[in-house]
Amino acid sequence: QVQLVESGGGMVQPGGPLRLPCAAPGNVFSFYAMGWYRQAPGKQRELVATITSGGSTNYADSVKGRFTIPRDKAKNTVFLQMNSLKPEDTAVYYCNGILVGAAYWGQGTRVTVSS
Repeated sequence: QVQLVESGGGMVQPGGPLRLPCAAPGNVFSFYAMGWYRQAPGKQRELVATITSGGSTNYADSVKGRFTIPRDKAKNTVFLQMNSLKPEDTAVYYCNGILVGAAYWGQGTRVTVSS
C-alpha cells in the first residue's frame, strides 16, 4: 500500500500564498503521474494540477498562472504552490499518485481562504 501524506493546510487571507507538501514513501519521479485535486463543500472533487514522471504539467483553468506543482526528489515530496489565493479556492485538497496502474490518495488537507 502506498501512503501519501498531505500537510500545510490552514486559513489564509485572500491574495496570500500557501504551499502544500505531499510526502510519498519513495521517489516521486517513479510515479507515472502525481497530482492535486480538491473538493469544495457541496461540490464534486476536481482536478487542480498534475505532473507526469517526465515533468509535463496540466492545470485547471481556474488556477492557471496562480498555482504550480513542483517536485523535490531528495525529499520524496510533491508540492502545490498556491499564490494569489481566492475565497473560491477554499476546499479540501487531496494528493494523488498513479503507480503501476493503481491510484493512491492522501487523506486530504483543508484550505480556507477568508479575511
